[in-house]
Amino acid sequence: MAHLLGGESLHLEYPTRVIFDKVTIGINEGDRIGVVGRNGDGKSTLLRLLSGRIEPDSGRVTRRNGVTLGMLDQADLLPEDLVVSDAITDGRDEHEWAGDARIRDVIDGLLLDVPWEATIGQLSGGQRRRVALAKLLVGDWDVIFLDEPTNHLDVEGIAWLAGHLKKRWSANSGGLVVVTHDRWFLDEVSTDTWEVHDRIIEPFEGGYAAYILQRVERDTMAATMESKRQNLARKELAWLRRGAPARSTKPKFRMDAAYELIANEPPPRDTVALSQLATARLGKDVVDLLDVGVSYGDREILKDIEWRIAPGERTGILGVNGAGKSTLLALIAGTLQPTTGRVKRGKTIRVAILSQQLGELKDILDDRVMDVIARQKSSYVTGGKELTPGQLLERMGFMTAQLSTPVKDLSGGQKRRLQLLLILLGEPNVLILDEPTNDLDTDILAAIEDLLDSWPGTLIVVSHDRYLLERVTDNQYGILDKHMRHLPGGVEQYLELRKKQGTRGQTVTESHRANSATETPKGAGLAGAELRNAQKEYGSIGRRIEKATANIQGVHDRFASHDQGDYAGLAELQKELGALEAAKDELELRWLELSELLGE
Repeated sequence: MAHLLGGESLHLEYPTRVIFDKVTIGINEGDRIGVVGRNGDGKSTLLRLLSGRIEPDSGRVTRRNGVTLGMLDQADLLPEDLVVSDAITDGRDEHEWAGDARIRDVIDGLLLDVPWEATIGQLSGGQRRRVALAKLLVGDWDVIFLDEPTNHLDVEGIAWLAGHLKKRWSANSGGLVVVTHDRWFLDEVSTDTWEVHDRIIEPFEGGYAAYILQRVERDTMAATMESKRQNLARKELAWLRRGAPARSTKPKFRMDAAYELIANEPPPRDTVALSQLATARLGKDVVDLLDVGVSYGDREILKDIEWRIAPGERTGILGVNGAGKSTLLALIAGTLQPTTGRVKRGKTIRVAILSQQLGELKDILDDRVMDVIARQKSSYVTGGKELTPGQLLERMGFMTAQLSTPVKDLSGGQKRRLQLLLILLGEPNVLILDEPTNDLDTDILAAIEDLLDSWPGTLIVVSHDRYLLERVTDNQYGILDKHMRHLPGGVEQYLELRKKQGTRGQTVTESHRANSATETPKGAGLAGAELRNAQKEYGSIGRRIEKATANIQGVHDRFASHDQGDYAGLAELQKELGALEAAKDELELRWLELSELLGE
């Protein structure tokens, strides 16, 4: 195959460490390369080196004459005053670009809900990211570099992007290099995998599933210090072999080798045992949503929801942004009351939410990780084994050196892992995960999935990561037209149902005429001053919730230091506490309402 570009003896180091040392790598015509590795090991840096955005300290990057490169960087920013239509069409009139099949395809796949005449500054963060991706994809490039392209895409958008990239070039032309934690996406688009680790790049043939197989083979043959990592990879390989629900094709690797490697590997979860443990911890009643509906003013979010959540149930929730997923989670958690119907809650349930806001860490940001863990219980039972918090930290990818690090100095992924660990150490029996894959690499995702496999409680997961949904849940439901619908066929069935709804059946011009006439940036049904006020309130309400939480903690501290014999003083403190908590509840309800209205 013809050579497109490559790096020869690349060396790059920062003041504190070496990123790459004498790395030689190449991209040929027809290559579709997925890049995996631990966060911080240099995946994004590799893309910037190969694309020419940064220069190596030594070695060189070469490219064939005339090769054109396009890149989506996580830091790419479009001008605030740039109009969406101009960003995509370079200011051409509709009659000029409407005949371009690539532009129509990209708009249909990524921008149907983005106002066509809005400026970039008026869009949400997710919409901006999709416009940047669309701007890249309408161009004609020989090689495309994508750094986390699935961020801010729902399952439909991710499926579209995979299909677009698979048919963008003929089989033996073009080149693609993509960094992403979305393992389904990697398996769909990649023909080769590069693992970035320990200053080197190790190539593997095939996509993610084939890479897992080869890594298990490598680790088995080496039989060294990789034993813990190997066991996780074996477990994931066993799951890949058995196949996710509704997968139309099996993983593309040598099946005989897979059979041999996983011959004695049990299923990821002992469903019967977990159900028995969950019933013992929860009783028979968890949460029942009985003919529930939720409305914010005249806007109806959920309607006629009937769901009896069972002990040990493991359910994934699918839905577009603004469909009502956050509202549904709030009903289950008890932080929101329905407009119609009722919610019946078991007497023994203890709900914990892994939210996107990292709220569990805000009071311990200045504490060292070891001090935070030292305040927890001394052991935790998982999979029939008793582990210390330190051992759990190790399973979650924390190194010894990181134990002395203040929480505020951890990376986004490390904070996410610590957040989950603290929640699990609190031993809830109902666990809600709201987009848990943010900032996590594939190895850490496998470790978290392994931990959840032996967690004996009810698990509710909202995620756009279909691999995770199929891996850790046994059932999926979709929120479609304000109703919940069971999806026996999993994510694939959800995508088919969404197609039948007709949203993607509109032509490009019909869609954007409709957008121009009926939609406004970041808030269906809002316009002008009403929209600006809602955006302003949404931006400030998070800070008000943080302040309310600090005030509540202050009252608790005064309780602890107050004379316990002063009953009148204690009664005043209790009254003050009740008022603060009521005010905070109202703020949280308003935040939820605004997030649904603005589609955040």
